[in-house]
Amino acid sequence: MSLSHIDLTNPDNFLERTPHEWFTELRNTDPVQWHEGSSGAAFWSLTKWADLRHVSRNPAIFSSQRRGTNMPDPKMEAMMLKRMKEGSLSGPMADMAKRAQEGGGVGGGFPIMLMMDPPRHVKFRRLVQRSFTPRYVEGLEPHIRQLARTIVDGVIEKGECEFVTEVAAELPLQVICEMMGVPEEDRQEIFELSNLMIGFDDPELGADEGQRTKASIGMFGKAMKVAGLFRENPQENLTSYLLHRDVDGEKLSDVEYSAFFLLLCVAGNETTRTVTSNGMRLLIEHPDQLQRLVDDPSMIPSAVEEILRCEPAVQHFRRTATQDTVIRGREIKEDDPVIIWYPAANRDEEIFEDPDRFDVARHPNEHLSFGIGEHFCLGASLARLELNAIFDELIPRLRNPQFAGPVRRLRSNFINGVKEMPVRFEPGKRSTR
Repeated sequence: MSLSHIDLTNPDNFLERTPHEWFTELRNTDPVQWHEGSSGAAFWSLTKWADLRHVSRNPAIFSSQRRGTNMPDPKMEAMMLKRMKEGSLSGPMADMAKRAQEGGGVGGGFPIMLMMDPPRHVKFRRLVQRSFTPRYVEGLEPHIRQLARTIVDGVIEKGECEFVTEVAAELPLQVICEMMGVPEEDRQEIFELSNLMIGFDDPELGADEGQRTKASIGMFGKAMKVAGLFRENPQENLTSYLLHRDVDGEKLSDVEYSAFFLLLCVAGNETTRTVTSNGMRLLIEHPDQLQRLVDDPSMIPSAVEEILRCEPAVQHFRRTATQDTVIRGREIKEDDPVIIWYPAANRDEEIFEDPDRFDVARHPNEHLSFGIGEHFCLGASLARLELNAIFDELIPRLRNPQFAGPVRRLRSNFINGVKEMPVRFEPGKRSTR
């Protein structure tokens, strides 16, 4: 069977919805496919649950560092290499570009944990791991639940809202900014810079390369501003911890600290915002499942896991083979790019019964939306708490939710995002708790 109609490199094909029907075709006919798309990118495309686990658990064979974690973009890589040679990059971007070149490719040398392999990755992860353990996160629960209550209070009396900005974005943004020590007056700009950074394929948000560079520099500027607040006056926050801890006896450089700041601020709010928006969309589209939760709120934790399975925040990550290897009989050569697709693995028929059905009571639910292995999501416990907290407020209080206009999705084959989702509901009362 020819699969030439499938093009996973074109973000337009993800604009309405994730193309689950294509992933079904690939799983059933060519689960380890050499994929050549219209963008000029070519890579091995993996769509089976077991293969995603295999790749994720073997970083010595499938590297995050060698070429970075983004889908190959021939035009972008050529442009970056040209600018490196010309010396037209400056400041922290020039430093990062130099490290990238030394690391063997654009993205390979960036001091971001997503783009590191063991043992370096382990050392850097340990710096912040204690702030994301289940025990530590449990101590944040009362405050996070109060924040969620206040957010819903802000829209409940109106009977309508722009769900993404007024509800979904607020909780994760407030939580991660508080954890990092970001002043309140800077949080909106963090939100806007994050949008530009993850919206690199969306013309509305920043497809222009200059805008993306500005966003990165802007985020680094915010990082250094926050560092200035706590370098001499450390407090109980992640920024103070990063500034005053060391790796192998050395303090983090400004670029390493700024990369940490960028990763935590962007990943710490974009992904949970995306899952919250997609979760509300799923519940509106499946009123029978929403009613099950209204009737029995104790099912909300399993509903959160099903939302994560059906609509994960991240569509894919890239790995690069460090040696010749074989998956399902396909010969993968050293330096070949490998793309692992999370929404495809999450609907693998060998693992999930009736995988396209949205079932808030699904059990077991071994989705891979937080990854697995070395790069299992550092903030998984925090994300689960935030998602449970916001849906615990939304489900009993936003009665009869409906779409009040078109749902506008992010043009991206990387983030499964929603830009705008107007929602109306029966007006209610603010909480008295």
